[in-house]
Amino acid sequence: MKHIVAKLVNDALKTLPELAAAAADISAETTVERTREASHGDFASNIAMRLAKPARKSPRDIAASIVDALGDNEQIEKIEVAGPGFINFYLSPAAFHTELLAVLDNGEEYGRQEKQQTPKILLEFISANPTGPLHVGHGRLAAYGASLGNLLEAAGFPVHREYYVNDAGRQMDILGASVWLRWLEASGIEVPFPNAGYRGEYIREIADEIDTDGIDLPDASDVVADLPQQDAAGSFEPYVEALIAKAKVLHGEDGFDRIRQQSLDSILADIKDDLAEFGVNFDQWYSEQSLTETGRIDDALTVLEERGILYKKDGATWFPATDFGDEKDRVVVRENGIKTYFASDIAYHFDKRERGFDHLIDILGADHHGYISRVRAGLEAMGYKGDDLEVELVQFVTLYRGGEKMQMSTRSGEFDTLRQLRAEVGNDAARFYYVMRSNDQHLDFDMDVAMSQSNDNPVYYIQYAHARIARVFRKANESGMNWDSENGRAHLSELKATQEKSLMSAMSRYPEIIELAAKNRAPQTLVHFLRDLVSDFHSSYNAHKVLVEDAALRDARLSLYAAVKTVVANGLDILGVSAPDEM
Repeated sequence: MKHIVAKLVNDALKTLPELAAAAADISAETTVERTREASHGDFASNIAMRLAKPARKSPRDIAASIVDALGDNEQIEKIEVAGPGFINFYLSPAAFHTELLAVLDNGEEYGRQEKQQTPKILLEFISANPTGPLHVGHGRLAAYGASLGNLLEAAGFPVHREYYVNDAGRQMDILGASVWLRWLEASGIEVPFPNAGYRGEYIREIADEIDTDGIDLPDASDVVADLPQQDAAGSFEPYVEALIAKAKVLHGEDGFDRIRQQSLDSILADIKDDLAEFGVNFDQWYSEQSLTETGRIDDALTVLEERGILYKKDGATWFPATDFGDEKDRVVVRENGIKTYFASDIAYHFDKRERGFDHLIDILGADHHGYISRVRAGLEAMGYKGDDLEVELVQFVTLYRGGEKMQMSTRSGEFDTLRQLRAEVGNDAARFYYVMRSNDQHLDFDMDVAMSQSNDNPVYYIQYAHARIARVFRKANESGMNWDSENGRAHLSELKATQEKSLMSAMSRYPEIIELAAKNRAPQTLVHFLRDLVSDFHSSYNAHKVLVEDAALRDARLSLYAAVKTVVANGLDILGVSAPDEM
């Protein structure tokens, strides 16, 4: 409904030449806000104060001129100039009735903005290393990213969702070595397991399933020969590196790669299945290995070389990141010719822009703060704007059960997986709780509350409202009081009760909430809106009987409830939460 007021202000300014010029660079939409107190009306505009300096007039005089130029409008009941020059708008019942009808007419599309062609947004999220099942921390990245993608699309933006698969480099070698050792162990060859290895039970399961046809089992003596001792203090890198090298010698590069690739494929298949069950889907799974296979890393480095950006030092090739605001310069090619992770990061974001995406949003864990400046530096060095990349950091999750904090560690295997969490609390509670707080705030996830069926559980509270409305309609049909939609539309003026007016006002905020939540990258804004809307619904439901004998009033109230049910369902859908008709 904000657009109604903004249009009135814009139309008034067009009739005031002395103000129109001063307002040329000001969008009336940005001057209009919902009021915090009902006594100040429904909306207020500070346009007069923003025009005071360029127009060289007092704000109150400007406000008075605008009000005089507004004229009559059936959707505006009253307009007042308040304080230093605020223009307060009191909407008429007809305005809220019009919005209620818009909900009924548009259904699932209500609140969604007109689709735009640009900017094309590439939304990358989760991108967890495929070294084990997703844990509950990854779940927050998944829920936040999926909800944000839905919000951006609802706000009209074209969105491409992408998962960057880190399937190259040392961690994949460690994964392959971990599975290899469990395969040897199951075959009777005991080798001390590295501290740096992956120890979860899933590693044994993968080892039991891999196809080792053509990969000969080595002699135990050949495996342990010349291996260094692990340092009790934890300096394990020489040992795990020796194990990787040993596996490659005993089985050849191709043999070890078969074990490593099967391990990766198994874990990645599990991740994809887990996320699909969680309602999180991607348009593309982008392989880090493909950057090398397609030559994209070389392409990016060539661009930097041609622009005179890179330099040589100590046999390595360096990127002068400090010239772009980073804390230190970064190696892109080591002295042994191996390209670094940073080179891959540059190439990947270079490829994103080359694929035609205008705005890049990366959703990363809170420990990736240092990543932002260096990747922006890479984009700037290749001729793009650093602001093309937006990074949203997601803080950590602490899981509580029975009031006790739980420990999580992918490497040790002592963690609660996302799949385990979903099995206990359900997809709906998990998706909802993950986005209840701002992504930049730490999240304490209380499983006991998430599983409770009471008003203390906000997702249950909201879903119950949807189910309660569905039950009202079932009861109406059973009692022969079927909703006559046309009669309800014709008698919306019957909705006179204070609670009904509050409910219509609350519901009318939905399109504004979608726009605001998308702009601020804040799904929790939608969460809070739904809680407030449902609170208003329950207040109205408890105060006024719906299935009354008066058909005009009954159908009007059923129309209001049908609209509320639609808005609740639409909002929950964006959050990836179901809207049940029965509970």
